[in-house]
Amino acid sequence: MRSRTHRGCAPHGALPYERHCRQRPAPRGLRIPSKRSTIRPQARWMRQHGPGGGRERRAQGGGSTVTLGYFTFVLHSHLPYVRLAGRWPHGEEMVHQAIAETYIPLLNALNDLKADGYTPRLTIGLTPILLEQLADPDVLNHFDMYVEERLTLIQADLARFEAEGSAHLAYLARYYRDWYGNIRDAFRNRYGRDIVGAFGSLQRSGNLEIITSAATHSYLPLLSRDSSIYGQLRSGIGSYWRHFDTAPRGVWLPEAGYRPPFVEGERYRPGIEEFLADLNLHYFFTDTHAIQGGRTVGKVAGDVAGPYGGLPRRQWVLPPDARPEARERTTMRPYYVRAAKVAVFGRNERTGLQVWSASQGYPGDFLYREFHRKDAASGMQYWRITSNTAGLGEKELYDPVPAFKKVKDHAAHFVHLLHEELAAHAATSPVPGIVVSAYDTELFGHWWFEGVAWLQEVLRLLDTSEEIVLTTADRYLADYPPDEVIDLPESSWGEGGGHWTWLNPQTEWMWPLIHNAERRMEKLVALYPEATDQTLRLLAQTARELVLLESSDWPFLISTGQAKEYAISRFQQHLARFNVLAGFIERGEPLDATDQEFLATAENDDNPFPTIDYRAFRERRYRLLEQQTPVEA
Repeated sequence: MRSRTHRGCAPHGALPYERHCRQRPAPRGLRIPSKRSTIRPQARWMRQHGPGGGRERRAQGGGSTVTLGYFTFVLHSHLPYVRLAGRWPHGEEMVHQAIAETYIPLLNALNDLKADGYTPRLTIGLTPILLEQLADPDVLNHFDMYVEERLTLIQADLARFEAEGSAHLAYLARYYRDWYGNIRDAFRNRYGRDIVGAFGSLQRSGNLEIITSAATHSYLPLLSRDSSIYGQLRSGIGSYWRHFDTAPRGVWLPEAGYRPPFVEGERYRPGIEEFLADLNLHYFFTDTHAIQGGRTVGKVAGDVAGPYGGLPRRQWVLPPDARPEARERTTMRPYYVRAAKVAVFGRNERTGLQVWSASQGYPGDFLYREFHRKDAASGMQYWRITSNTAGLGEKELYDPVPAFKKVKDHAAHFVHLLHEELAAHAATSPVPGIVVSAYDTELFGHWWFEGVAWLQEVLRLLDTSEEIVLTTADRYLADYPPDEVIDLPESSWGEGGGHWTWLNPQTEWMWPLIHNAERRMEKLVALYPEATDQTLRLLAQTARELVLLESSDWPFLISTGQAKEYAISRFQQHLARFNVLAGFIERGEPLDATDQEFLATAENDDNPFPTIDYRAFRERRYRLLEQQTPVEA
């Protein structure tokens, strides 16, 4: 959850900048179908069977209907490491806000659907560094205090509004008082202060497929050592095991950052998919343009000029693969990435635009709550978007009743779009397609206050649909494994579709420091391949500082200008701790009292991944197989 303010990406002043906001003219006006479309696919579809009940499904009236295809939300949940690192405006309060406004409301929505007899299903990524914070006792205790503080501020607002005779504002204060009271009750009683456990319970019941990510959401294509790529992913999997007692099957590559195999001097650098295969991760996701090619769309198409605008020139490697190559490139089905049994799903652009787009997205509706205008005393948001021209001082008061009624219209429209997308694919394909709609989880509830209710309504409508099947990425992949391979370009869903967001004139100074730390860590592992006692503690904490300084959040926050000084400070703090600890190890002497205090402070302040294995960051060398063909970029 990041405060995102970017030119051209704030719809009507309400939806702040998101990593993936898209803009293009709306292909059609908002249409709510009055009855279900009668489009049917080819008859041969009837012979296919898939997850969730097969191609021919029994209708509620006793007859049968044809399954057009499948759908999954893919929600990417991530926050930077901010535990014990300040409160407001940048710091641990980011986590508290996301728990209150996104994660607990989402858990409530899914569990309420189940209680009402529905079967919600979706795919959700919980990054390892987020999991570590959501399970941290200090963060949870501080969240409890945060909710109490919000309730105290709202009660003061209510007294002020009643004294002023502001009836509607008093009505809204009572609404928020009850809303935060429900969040507090859910946190303490419904989930027993165990947010991670609540997500795990939904996975065990088959309602969620939880996927992993790199440990600290590091931007993998720009790391210089394969040891860091492997170590980031391996540490993330270790965190997943510790929290869910099972292995992840899918992964969200941070920022959808992908890099194919290439030769660097005499050294072979594997493609990202090769690391995933080694770690038994079966699928990942990429942006639309990486699958379909052509011109990038929306924020990805932002103007990027100069030496940072293009991707680096590399000597790519084309691995041999006996499987047939893709005849068409569509996001309606997954593909295997060349030379690996790892599948890739592409984000569906049209449904993405309905939520991310600044110009046509649902969150910009004038009835919805205004994000940016806040009460001067409490910080509560009592206003609605109002219009696409109104300044903050011209916003009208918010009313949740018509706003949440509008949610139902937007959910029905979204389901209609899914129907159109799947029906169009069904008319030309013997294999049922899947629409993958990927978003930042924190968009829902925090940025778009009504967004969790919209998710809930979409899931409710689809669970009762006779033609669209709710599924997860893993379920679909198991029943419809790819039969074609695809080559992916070096890409991301950042600005320009490349690396600019993380490597630009403002951030270029960071990468040599990161690369030096990567090489230094390899040397430390070689120096102590089987450390014990205090050396083991030192190496484990050094590995923690390495993954924390490698986080993509620091260059992101610098590039966007949202928290530049904070991000620089955090990066330099982790780098300094890494260097001091590495110096202790290289010195090879017992620590004196001051050094021991430094280690203890670092272990207390930077405590994620308690079981991190420093040996995962050993130097890794891969060789180029003779049959692989280098290709000049």
